[in-house]
Amino acid sequence: MNDTQTIDKLHSLRLEGMLEALAEQRRDPNITQLDFEERLAQLVERQWLWRENRSLATRLNYAGFKIKCSLEEIDYQASRGLKRAQIDQLRTADWIGQNRNCLILGSTGVGKTFIACALGHQACRDGFRALYYYAPKLFRALHVAQADGSLSRLLKKLKKLDLLIVDDLGIASVQLQQYRQFLEVLDDRCGTSSTLITSQVPVGQWHELIPDATLADAILDRLVHNAYSLELKGESMRKKNQNKK
Repeated sequence: MNDTQTIDKLHSLRLEGMLEALAEQRRDPNITQLDFEERLAQLVERQWLWRENRSLATRLNYAGFKIKCSLEEIDYQASRGLKRAQIDQLRTADWIGQNRNCLILGSTGVGKTFIACALGHQACRDGFRALYYYAPKLFRALHVAQADGSLSRLLKKLKKLDLLIVDDLGIASVQLQQYRQFLEVLDDRCGTSSTLITSQVPVGQWHELIPDATLADAILDRLVHNAYSLELKGESMRKKNQNKK
């Protein structure tokens, strides 16, 4: 079998990483110093990395994070009550494997969305499937799904996620029916997956958001009791960054 046939078959098998590594080996004048097993190991390693990177890109694209960021970019110097130890506790994504939740609370501009998206990015890097929703858009999606008969399909999609991020819960008024549907989402996920909520409203005031005390209790029960909580304080970071310009 000649080289052209080998390359064609690698293309056919979609072994693009292996093809890249093979091309590099051909350009390396010292490659003959490696034995067959070492060269083969390089090819296999490159193919594995290529597949992992492609899978990560797919997960990140599916997640639709509002901000492209990572945990390494988090600013710990800003005075907002955020400690590195808190993020380190969440960095390994063990909390997702344990089906725990996370609440990020604080006033507007303190970096809730950034941290949520960074945690989501880390989850994707660790092989978990995540999805980001701005809270009003999630409630609109639930409303539309109820109207057009696709609610069960949407609920099934949300149930399968390892991590659901709902950003800015309480930012807009929501009908009682949508909170009932939200409870169904949480109930489907309770004990089997993780949900991350950001909100400007302290947990103690969530009963004021939900116009039914029993429903509010049920939502809180499924979110709060097994959740990590980050409470951020201080001035808007957007305002601070603007003042620096």
